[in-house]
Amino acid sequence: MTEQQKSVVNSWNDWDPLKHVIIGVADNCMIPPLETAIDPKIEVGSPMRELAGTQRSKESQEKANAQLDNFADILRKRGVRVDRPAPLDFSQTAQTPDWKVECMFGCMPPRDILLTVGKEMLEATMSYRCRWFEYLCYRPLLERYFEEDPEMKWESAPKPRLTEESYKPGYKDRVQTEEDRLKLMAAKDFVTTEVEFLFDAAECLRMGKDLFVQHGMTANLKGIEWIGRHFSDHRVHAVNFPADPYPIHIDATFVALRPGLIINNPVRALPKEQRKIFEINDWQILDAAQPAHKEPPPLCYSSVWLSMNVLSLDPKTVCVEASEVHQMEQFDKLEFEVVPVPFRDAYAFGGGLHCSTADVYREGSCEDYFPKQT
Repeated sequence: MTEQQKSVVNSWNDWDPLKHVIIGVADNCMIPPLETAIDPKIEVGSPMRELAGTQRSKESQEKANAQLDNFADILRKRGVRVDRPAPLDFSQTAQTPDWKVECMFGCMPPRDILLTVGKEMLEATMSYRCRWFEYLCYRPLLERYFEEDPEMKWESAPKPRLTEESYKPGYKDRVQTEEDRLKLMAAKDFVTTEVEFLFDAAECLRMGKDLFVQHGMTANLKGIEWIGRHFSDHRVHAVNFPADPYPIHIDATFVALRPGLIINNPVRALPKEQRKIFEINDWQILDAAQPAHKEPPPLCYSSVWLSMNVLSLDPKTVCVEASEVHQMEQFDKLEFEVVPVPFRDAYAFGGGLHCSTADVYREGSCEDYFPKQT
């Protein structure tokens, strides 16, 4: 697919040959404000508390954009068409009739916003107020895809009001320690309520006819139910990872690499009772390799496990952050071609390689990888 060809939307999983993708940009990105849903995530004493609601430095934006641009160039050289979003002035106040926050966030991680299932691109509800308007960055691209592909379906999930009823009162005070957090996670006691549909697109793992959606801090059961009704030809499964102290987005925890193979974050194991569907369909779940770093980069709200936040270009080729030597070594042993991509300067802007992309077109069709259901 060349830059001159008309857009075609089609993607059923994370491993079929990738031909067209969106990669985010770091322009104007803000350190998120301490709104109700974000406050419990930011640890006491973190510099992100003092800097909440401020713009990331120009130098850090330039470094992040240099790595995002390089990633785009790497993919283009491999025949992948790359589009980029149109950033807003994220320093603006964001408000609706129900609430007001001092700023927005950014548009580095399109994976959080856009969910491509087959011929459809769906704008997720989002669960943070500062990200409520982020979909606007992608509208010019979606408009173009809709005009160019007569079979493309463009949907937007019901926009939540995100009033205080959508969040549990006093939740921040209940998560003062790691032990507090893990007790709540084990009980599936998350910051969001079940008042309205809530989900980020990055909670969804697409595997042909089956969609696995993480129930956690940014996707509630009502949101997962909506996904199931909306994609009524698919089977939708709620999964959770109780040892994750702040479960947000599945792609640094549970990653499908090709038919029959998944890597799972070893400190956030999928519970035994949820593994049965994989076992009876002969899927192998391996522990991901250990991260090469002990700490994430400064002002980064993701964990060191972005090491496993990889982008598959096809069932035999995977892009990995260039310093993650252990993860690359594991993929070498699994006989993947590994494409190293320097990306740590971009981490703080919204995540890793997978986070920074959204599929537009992959070859392939909807396959049933789980014919045996539990």
